[in-house]
Amino acid sequence: MPEIPDITVYIERLEPRVVGTRFLGLRLDSPFVLRTVSPAPAELAGLTVERVFRIHKRIIFALEAEHFIAVHLMRAGRFRWIDGDQQKKPDRVTLASLRFERGSLVLTEAGTKRRASIHLGRGAEALAALDPGGLEVLSAKLPAFVAVMRRERHTLKRSLTDPRLFAGIGNAYSDEILHEARLSPLRMSDALDDEEVARLYQAIRSTLTRWTEHLRAEVGDGFPEKVTAFHEGMAVHGRYGKPCPVCGKKVQRIVYAESETNYCPTCQNEGRLLADRALSKLLKDDWPKTADQLEELKADRQKR
Repeated sequence: MPEIPDITVYIERLEPRVVGTRFLGLRLDSPFVLRTVSPAPAELAGLTVERVFRIHKRIIFALEAEHFIAVHLMRAGRFRWIDGDQQKKPDRVTLASLRFERGSLVLTEAGTKRRASIHLGRGAEALAALDPGGLEVLSAKLPAFVAVMRRERHTLKRSLTDPRLFAGIGNAYSDEILHEARLSPLRMSDALDDEEVARLYQAIRSTLTRWTEHLRAEVGDGFPEKVTAFHEGMAVHGRYGKPCPVCGKKVQRIVYAESETNYCPTCQNEGRLLADRALSKLLKDDWPKTADQLEELKADRQKR
């Protein structure tokens, strides 16, 4: 799922392409991607794009007369930019195409589940209704961050990815943030002392800033065409079984639903494994408590 670094770069590359130009129309290749019925797409055609910005993980195209187009990419949504009047024949992953004077922005989504969405609206109240209210940590001071962390009791993984608490952080960068902060993803938010909360605050800011700069350099003057949740330079996310870049121990994971949490037991949990819901239930008392015990268990099973 595109998060703050990816969305920031998308916006920065869209601004010179669409701001100050007219929105020409919306082509729907999947009718379910449009989640609103009023205003109709035709009512926005011909309006000038005044700015592009972000609300949480939504990309907002602000048009004149207080109209807006809000796109939420969700897990697998991505953008393609096509210059000029070129028209690309829609394929099975194409959901919609937003046409502007200088080119078209094509919304795609891989997989069979259609979660990406487009909302059309008008006015500050309609726009505010799309904001889940999470804190923008990059612009917030430490006391505001502390207040949000202390407000509800959740695991740190859930707190960081809850859009009502924090804006723009998802599964990938929460793994990287918690690794940098040296905190277990299953620590409870209300159990952190002041030093740990401050460490987490700094880790969020440094991780998101560093990866935004990395993606900017990677894209250069082009348009981001290969947005992914997995990057070679990541410390733990998507690196299950590979060595932690800090301590060299193998990165572990907790699998749940359609996603997983990656972490380093040594750097984040004093060498102890976190219980995987599936495997720990299966193994019960045989579930290893440390990463070393897990490796011993695997070695024993290979010998059998």
